Amino acid sequence: MRKLLKAVFALALLGQAAAATPTPIDPPSLAADVAAGALPAAAGRVPQEPLVGGFETLGRTTGKSGGRLRTLLPKDKDVRLLNVWGYARLVGYDENLQIRPDILKAIEITDNRIFTMHLRKGHKWSDGAPFTSEDFRYYWEDIASNPELTPAGIPEELTVDGVPPVFTVIDETTVRYEWPTPNPRFLALLAQAREPYIYRPAHYLKRFHIKYGDKADIDALVAAEKVKGWAALHNRRDSMYDNDNSEMPSLQPFVIEPGGGPVFHFRRNPYFHRLDPYGMQLPYLDGIDVTIVEPGLIAAKTAAGDADLQFRGLAFSDAGALKAAENGGGFKVKLYPVTKGAQVALFPNLTTADPVWRNLMRDARFRRALSAAIDRDDINRSLFFGLATAGNNTALKESPLYDPARTVRDAIFDLAKANALLDEIGLTQRDARGIRLLPDGRGLQIVVETSGESGEEAAILELIAPTWRKAGIGMIVRPYERSVLRNRAYAGESHMTVWSGFENGVPTPSASPDELAPVHQEFLAWPRWGQYIATKGASGEAVDLPEGQRLLQLYKDWTLATDDAARAAIWREMLDIHADQQFSIGIVSGVLQPVVVSNALRNVPQAGIFGWDPGAQFGIYRLDALWLDR
Repeated sequence: MRKLLKAVFALALLGQAAAATPTPIDPPSLAADVAAGALPAAAGRVPQEPLVGGFETLGRTTGKSGGRLRTLLPKDKDVRLLNVWGYARLVGYDENLQIRPDILKAIEITDNRIFTMHLRKGHKWSDGAPFTSEDFRYYWEDIASNPELTPAGIPEELTVDGVPPVFTVIDETTVRYEWPTPNPRFLALLAQAREPYIYRPAHYLKRFHIKYGDKADIDALVAAEKVKGWAALHNRRDSMYDNDNSEMPSLQPFVIEPGGGPVFHFRRNPYFHRLDPYGMQLPYLDGIDVTIVEPGLIAAKTAAGDADLQFRGLAFSDAGALKAAENGGGFKVKLYPVTKGAQVALFPNLTTADPVWRNLMRDARFRRALSAAIDRDDINRSLFFGLATAGNNTALKESPLYDPARTVRDAIFDLAKANALLDEIGLTQRDARGIRLLPDGRGLQIVVETSGESGEEAAILELIAPTWRKAGIGMIVRPYERSVLRNRAYAGESHMTVWSGFENGVPTPSASPDELAPVHQEFLAWPRWGQYIATKGASGEAVDLPEGQRLLQLYKDWTLATDDAARAAIWREMLDIHADQQFSIGIVSGVLQPVVVSNALRNVPQAGIFGWDPGAQFGIYRLDALWLDR
């Protein structure tokens, strides 16, 4: 396995080493600054060994530098998505979902537990300061290991069975992370849409750190910004993901400019580390203009031609109107399948605090009855023109772990089966409306909590309610703001929530199956089990169902597995358990995501996939490689 992993990364470097690095060329928009001495020439801005090309697939070509791209977002805080779509990562997925070095020049892996990272010599932050091993050391020693900045201790995702790595600085461009046991999820963690940012711009943040900064300066800033102390000040400035601090240096292709909405402006990072095959420094675009509009207006404004690239805020239900507007709007509509295990899924809360509902939700017969009482084919026809796949929350056909039997297990509409299961449980009494009665006499009215953000969710619930009613099950839909929804589930206050299914519906054996095991509170079927594991028993509840315990053991087995054959067998058993137990009740998958592309925008693939992890939504398609041909 060690040789295989080394070979994967050596291969990525071999192609680069075989051809001479082209002479870096300045984008025309930076030429004046270079001539005036405000910026070094491109050769002095990019690393000595930049990342060259890598996007000449799927019919994409080298292009012209210049122009600004327009897109629309529904919320101010969504500007953080530019860091997702920019998708500059230490290592990242390519279009074939293989992990390759990106910011890193190379990575050596020994026994799947020792990771030696080699940076690109001469790489710089967006403000021109060197990007070196000091930025990794600063994060590890001065942020992650500082109890004032990180009260919970080393982030759980950087530990294996609760044990953090030994971090070592080898030299200015080399660092090492070493765990005592294998950590097969580490690379995928680094390649996430929201990466863990195990590095920080030390030169910028040290000013706000009590260990390095001037105390009088820090005290003055604390008083001026009315925060509780230096740690709060530091955390406010440390916004690698949020894009709410224009002073924060970045390694992404685009950096936010000062000023607020409703139009946010991003400019090219003049020190970005990628070149096209002829040496032109990327990104091709000079910048991106993001306009914040009401969510309900995004489709209409897109149809009017107000965006050059748009997918955020669009749903499959918008595709027809957008297709009809193509000619007048000067754009084309592409349809990418969404890679979630289910576009929409119901999550019975097995750790709800209500004892009667808890017992019911933990009965697999009840969950199977809920699933059998859903007419997924009708939902697919009514909302998705039959183009989606009706069935469970599981691996999709694009995954090597796909099994069509899992998709339909206990997911075929069968009211007789649903009623028989509910009778078998003992829910035979009904009120005057035909709603079954719980053991304590309450009506079997399931409160389904939703974020209220998705029209698809609302429409699907509206179609589920009548068939549930025929099985004697009532439904009450109750919307909450997203954070409130999650916190209610985490606290055991909700009985059922609606959300999307597995984030990674196209897993490979080497992808972490942590979504399938009760190790995180974010999986809404067992949030308090996940709390217990994540906090090492400090909060939440111990996993006390045999199937949940088996999933937990299988996940641990996966972390110790030494080859993909063993990992694949573990994945398949975990997927089988989920299909059998209906821990989450998937409705449809493979829904098509509209991607609207201006006729002037080049290098957007005709066919693609759309997912958060892996994929970073549009990230794997290289935002830096897009160019405008006005």
